[in-house]
Amino acid sequence: MSDLRKIIIDGREVEVHPSMTLIQACEVAGIEVPRFCYHERLSIAGNCRMCLVEVVGGPPKPAASCAMQVKDLRPGPEGQPPVVKTNSPMVKKAREGVMEFLLINHPLDCPICDQGGECDLQDQAMAYGVDFSRYREPKRASEDLNLGPLVETHMTRCISCTRCVRFTSEVAGILQMGQTGRGEDAEITSYLNETLNSNLQGNIIDLCPVGALVSKPYAFTARPWELTKTETIDVMDALGSNIRVDVKGREVMRIVPRNHDGVNEEWISDKTRFVWDGLKRQRLDTPYIRENGRLRKAGWGEALALAASKLKGAKKVAGLVGDLASTEAAFSLKTLVESLGGSVEARVDGSRLPAGNRSGYVGNVAIEDIDTAKDILLIGTNPRDEAPVLNARLRKAWTNGANVSLIGPAADLTFTYTHLGTDRSALASAKVAEGTIVIVGQGALNEADGLAVLAAAQALSGRVLVLHTAAGRVGALDVGAVTEGGLLAATDGADVIYNLGADELDIDAGPFVIYQGSHGDRGAHRADLILPGAAYTEENGLFVNTEGRPQLALRAGFAPGEAKENWAILRALSAEVGQQLPWDSLNALRAKLIEAVPHLELIDEVPENEWQPVAADSLGDATFRPYVKDFYLTNPIARASGLMAELSASAAARNAQPMAAE
Repeated sequence: MSDLRKIIIDGREVEVHPSMTLIQACEVAGIEVPRFCYHERLSIAGNCRMCLVEVVGGPPKPAASCAMQVKDLRPGPEGQPPVVKTNSPMVKKAREGVMEFLLINHPLDCPICDQGGECDLQDQAMAYGVDFSRYREPKRASEDLNLGPLVETHMTRCISCTRCVRFTSEVAGILQMGQTGRGEDAEITSYLNETLNSNLQGNIIDLCPVGALVSKPYAFTARPWELTKTETIDVMDALGSNIRVDVKGREVMRIVPRNHDGVNEEWISDKTRFVWDGLKRQRLDTPYIRENGRLRKAGWGEALALAASKLKGAKKVAGLVGDLASTEAAFSLKTLVESLGGSVEARVDGSRLPAGNRSGYVGNVAIEDIDTAKDILLIGTNPRDEAPVLNARLRKAWTNGANVSLIGPAADLTFTYTHLGTDRSALASAKVAEGTIVIVGQGALNEADGLAVLAAAQALSGRVLVLHTAAGRVGALDVGAVTEGGLLAATDGADVIYNLGADELDIDAGPFVIYQGSHGDRGAHRADLILPGAAYTEENGLFVNTEGRPQLALRAGFAPGEAKENWAILRALSAEVGQQLPWDSLNALRAKLIEAVPHLELIDEVPENEWQPVAADSLGDATFRPYVKDFYLTNPIARASGLMAELSASAAARNAQPMAAE
């Protein structure tokens, strides 16, 4: 390719794009360059100077490789490719000097620092620093900041890399952090001592290369080498963020993001990161039977026998699939209930998603396509509350010049947009440019004319993404866990309802309710029989995200007490009912699942959906309403979390603050 340039780095010749920085070119060549301030997803600050390299034939001093581009290099005297050295004596001496300066004021906190064992400063001091110090002056100290209940600060450790400032202003879209002062008085601070108002703020913990910003809930609880690390998938929203769950013994100690450019890049929301304390509280750890209005503990044998007798004697059985149910659990419930002549429904919030039309309930746009979009239209959604990491992606597209429009309730999305209106008439009169990505939220689809809204969105553009909020919804729709006529048709006249973790709806008095789930939430309060299931970190499961990408969630720990994996409970119950499900293991279940729905075999791929226009009646005249009422309390795990309750209360207090007259 003619637009590539040759460059020689430490004797290796590589071809790279001229707009690349030297630090990126070194990565292409497979050469590690130390850095503190540089981060590939943030703007370049060039202020730590750790990434110094020697440019042969250039100025007689080291150059910051993050701030110099390949096109700035001069060729050799006879047109030879430019030469860069990352390990010359000049570079080694410069890095040792930089490290010495960085450590002048850095406290000797390593034994009590939460970053110990996974600290960039420790690693780079060992690899590139010197083993002595020439300084005997007292170290500078800084006051710690109060950033809220999530991020704990130790600002004396700060090396002013400004990653946190750049992340909050560029990615999270809040302007509450910055650097004040000059020279020795320079320090990172929050303006007017504000706490951070963002549901992405926890990411600055990962970005901080030292122990200045650490996780407040995780502080002083574990060391990294004590933790068992499991790579899995998040279920707090339908984005399917890639995460790592760290467990000590049987207890989840923290949740951190994994990089996936196609889904969440390397960010996760605060609910994803800090919800783990909800995995310990309000847990169902043994079967319960309701007698005379009170629940009593029971054994599995008694509980399954009662469930089987009720199911066998029922005139009509209804199955409800909850928001956090894995695809295997939904498939197992559908197979069992339909073998009893019943019907199953996954659209428990009443959303009018078209069954059997994947381009209707998923769309045909990948999350990654947002990056290059020129025009984006949001209909009936507030992505900042429904999928914060997706909102950061929308902000990135807006930063790159995309025009964003919104039909629905106005909200602070951290970027400017054109507000076209709040009701159906705004949608009916909307016109969009060719190639516009239309993102349809659940707030647009769970009204009576939801299908008409979807049809109107499809008519506007051939590029539609349906933004779900329930992690298990797309997988349940894929396996056909739906009833013609929706929730009302499925439950109407049912004398037994099998509730698989559906905690977001109220079931009327009358039917016998079997509740299978992990937490004592709304579903368990209504239940006549409770079967304790595993939470998302306690079983292997398949989840399909909002763009239709199947991903595997892996077990990080074990369920408490007598709780079992969800598919295994349904398999055991099927034998009691006399309708034994044709599998004895998760692998056998997945084989049947893939036989029924072949595209679920495409793990971590986005299957192409054949475009099928949705047939619907005319639009109503209602106003679009917000779908997520409280970002921090959207599911039973979050509602069991003490930290989520605190965040919810502080968000409510912040929104209720009276504004000063002046």
